[in-house]
Amino acid sequence: MKALMIQGTGSNVGKSLLVAGLCRVARRRGLSVLPFKPQNMSNNAAVTVDGGEIGRAQALQALACGVEPHSDMNPVLLKPETDTGAQVVVQGKRLTSVRARDYAGLKPKIAASVHQSFQRLKAQVDLVIVEGAGSPAEVNLRKGDIANMGFAVAADVPVVLAGDIDRGGVIAQIVGTQAVLDPADNAQIAGFLINRFRGDPSLFDDGYRMIEARTGWRGFGVLPWFPDARLLPAEDALDLAPSGDGPVKVACLALSRIANFDDLDPLKMEPELNLQMVLPGQPIPGDAALVVIPGSKSTRGDLAFLRQQGWDIDLIAHHRRGGRILGLCGGYQMLGRSVADPGGIEGPPGETPGLGLLDVTTVMQGDKRLARVQAQHAATGLTVQGYEIHIGVTTGPDCARPFAWLDGRPEGARSADGRVEGSYLHGLFAADGFRRAWLGDFGAGNSVLRYDARVEQILDRLADHMETHLDCDGLLALAR
Repeated sequence: MKALMIQGTGSNVGKSLLVAGLCRVARRRGLSVLPFKPQNMSNNAAVTVDGGEIGRAQALQALACGVEPHSDMNPVLLKPETDTGAQVVVQGKRLTSVRARDYAGLKPKIAASVHQSFQRLKAQVDLVIVEGAGSPAEVNLRKGDIANMGFAVAADVPVVLAGDIDRGGVIAQIVGTQAVLDPADNAQIAGFLINRFRGDPSLFDDGYRMIEARTGWRGFGVLPWFPDARLLPAEDALDLAPSGDGPVKVACLALSRIANFDDLDPLKMEPELNLQMVLPGQPIPGDAALVVIPGSKSTRGDLAFLRQQGWDIDLIAHHRRGGRILGLCGGYQMLGRSVADPGGIEGPPGETPGLGLLDVTTVMQGDKRLARVQAQHAATGLTVQGYEIHIGVTTGPDCARPFAWLDGRPEGARSADGRVEGSYLHGLFAADGFRRAWLGDFGAGNSVLRYDARVEQILDRLADHMETHLDCDGLLALAR
């Protein structure tokens, strides 16, 4: 079977979306297709059909292919826990936590898993579309590389290099990448494309021809900016932005280790909402109807970060004014009286006082809970489908007022006044009926948004957009 790899001139140049769009293009042409990213770094994870976890972007790409996400689609997932260390997930399961400086020594041990997963996918379908990570121009990391040219050369997968013109200097991005790569790596690159052009693409004709002349690589087109990209699930917290101009304001705290923030995706599309990301140094808006404390890869670390911003004081004031607060996963843990990590699973061992808005306590334990779930919202009885991905166990009196019922047991907690809620359920707002009923308490449950159908429509529009502006026939013909 065949494969093609999209690499980028840097991080966040749009590789994930390009792969998702190309997957949908291939599927619409009758090809069976799967996505693959050898190594990803993200705290926005998805639970797979085989009970593992992968980057959220690969789950979106799987959706574009019309298949369930599988751990083979992203065999190495790095989940940052500190500025210098990350949890290493291999083929869906936590392997270890490692400092950045020590990761290079681990890569040879996990390279076999990368190629094993790739070969399993490749044996199943007509085409595998591979996404690189960061940039191949980081030649200081070339030794033992499993994410970019090291993988492409070892697996003999042709590469197309994507440059992001919106950030400026795209000629230097592409020509400079060729200049620093060694000849064998350059030989693996079959061409380039330009992403995120604003305005009239013909204005870049001279620059496009210059890149072709300087590199000798074939150009596959200039892709204009795709505005609806902001509505699709984001992989990088840098992509989080305010959304909507409805009358009901929802504020979400941009924690330093924010995780699984795809919980916000359906809210971004709700026309009656104005979703605001509260960035470090900013106060929580006084007119917010709801404050969301999202998931975190380091609950105790982000509790300290939250207090550094003064958000603990803002939350107390918000609650005193009658506002609502929802904590999800790590955010749920923060709402309690304390978070203890005696084994040092997420950082130094110890215990941190919580916000005290829920009468619960959390203890971190070694076994990670990874599961797709279906629950019943306690207040409405409506079905919620989502996933759990956490290591903490939370108990206390407020758990007697659960957020939901899961397999006959209480899940989450609610305060006595009903205005503070916490849950370990991710993805709950994707359920249209539940979302409308829950938002109805804020006067925002009147929309007819069908979230899953809307995502499918956007993926189709993305494929149309790429077919219009890129040489998709040429790109797919490169695969080997």
